[in-house]
Amino acid sequence: MGVVVDPGVSPEVAGLLRANAPLLSRIRAGWVPPAAPAAPRHRSASAALLLAATPAVIACMAVLLASPLAPAGFMLLGTYVFIVLVKIASMGEVAEDDRPHERGVYEQARWHDGRYLLPEDFDEEAGQVLARAQRAIGSVLRSHVNAEGLLDDARNAVMLPAQEWEIARLLAKLSALRLEHRELLSRGIAPEVAAVIEPLERALAGSEAAVVARVEALERYAAHVADAERAYHARGQIEELRARLPKYEELLAESGADALAVPEIERLAEDADVLERTLRRSVRSAHEAFRYLES
Repeated sequence: MGVVVDPGVSPEVAGLLRANAPLLSRIRAGWVPPAAPAAPRHRSASAALLLAATPAVIACMAVLLASPLAPAGFMLLGTYVFIVLVKIASMGEVAEDDRPHERGVYEQARWHDGRYLLPEDFDEEAGQVLARAQRAIGSVLRSHVNAEGLLDDARNAVMLPAQEWEIARLLAKLSALRLEHRELLSRGIAPEVAAVIEPLERALAGSEAAVVARVEALERYAAHVADAERAYHARGQIEELRARLPKYEELLAESGADALAVPEIERLAEDADVLERTLRRSVRSAHEAFRYLES
């Protein structure tokens, strides 16, 4: 279980947040990255010095090239050109520290505060429930039947992440209230307060049951999708065998053993039809489970 992000956050920012859970924990605890340092001034000074020295260097090279020391002039020319090229390249570079990675994560975390949840936002029970929901959602979104459009892949892509976020948000709130409740109980409860505590505990239990019911609905949907996935793969294998069937029939005919053709081979077409019907039933069941999620 990692960082859970509101599906309304852009994919780029969501990916950045999910990849930096430890850093987000530090930011939430109050850590602030250092501000980006100012660009060093020696760059502009060295550039100005190089520019000022150019006429003198050119004059010196002209004298050397016109004298018996021409080889030294060529060497000086090559060295100076190399220095100029290096300086031009370095002036185009942006210092790595101008905008450190931590600063970018910090700014996005502050901007999207309240739109992401960290592992520490969930107690053990809530974490287990959220993990169940994430497994069910992941199995649906990764399935071939979803990728092939046999399910409503467009609605899945929108609704399932929204379900994950809503479940996570409720579980985080439930975890916080349970923590407060446990701390209150640990200090001891006066008899007069016990009557008030009981309905609060029932409220916590009822809220948890409602969230678990959502997760169970997701798991039922995922189970129907898994049935469709098995039928999809089996259908593909049967179709592959059907495509090879003429080769087997030809072999049997050439060997004079066509009378020995086993009924199982001849039933391949029937098996394919059965699997096609099974796949359609599984997909219909998945659609019905999906409609239940929307209610």
